[in-house]
Amino acid sequence: MINHTGMRFAFAGFGALLMAACGQSGPAPVEAPAETAAAPVPPPPFEPTEAAFKCIRDMHPVRGFYVDNLLGYLDETIAAAESETGAVYPAGSVVQLVPGEAMIKREAGYNAATKDWEFFELDVTGDGAIIRVRGADEVVNQFGGNCLACHEKAKPEFDLICEQTHGCDPIPLTPVMVKAIQNTDPRCPPVENLPADQLEALAMLQAFRDAAAGN
Repeated sequence: MINHTGMRFAFAGFGALLMAACGQSGPAPVEAPAETAAAPVPPPPFEPTEAAFKCIRDMHPVRGFYVDNLLGYLDETIAAAESETGAVYPAGSVVQLVPGEAMIKREAGYNAATKDWEFFELDVTGDGAIIRVRGADEVVNQFGGNCLACHEKAKPEFDLICEQTHGCDPIPLTPVMVKAIQNTDPRCPPVENLPADQLEALAMLQAFRDAAAGN
């Protein structure tokens, strides 16, 4: 994200010409040492709070999921998400497919097994999000699947991010169901006139939840 050097060399060259014209010799000009770029400072440890989770549709959409960054590295997060060959997400990245589940890339060294991702299971209402469960290998989604057990199957180049072609097991949600869930995030302004296929998908999801609760 950056010279009087040229002027210094111009003056040095002009001085050398003057000495040659007078028949004088002098020491060879000394080149200035090359400037070395400072190594990037790694982000310090940080602790995501419930305030980190906002209306999912206020995040940046990428192929059906959403991303954000809590530390100001949004451009780098978007670039990683949009890469077709894979990339490592920067610290502070937030990745969500549905409002009730999230991944946040923590500081380097947080957890080697999760490649420094922390998983979250959330309860979302019109008042915001409440963290129900968080951590590395203890978070289970609403369908009973362990988050790490699913995401660790992603191909190494995709930094534990699951998509249809990344090697993870398929989830029991169709693209229409996912879109319907995103469009009914209670933290977001309501979407008027949901398409019929999304309404049908929501009805199917509710029937599934009712059946699961009955068991």
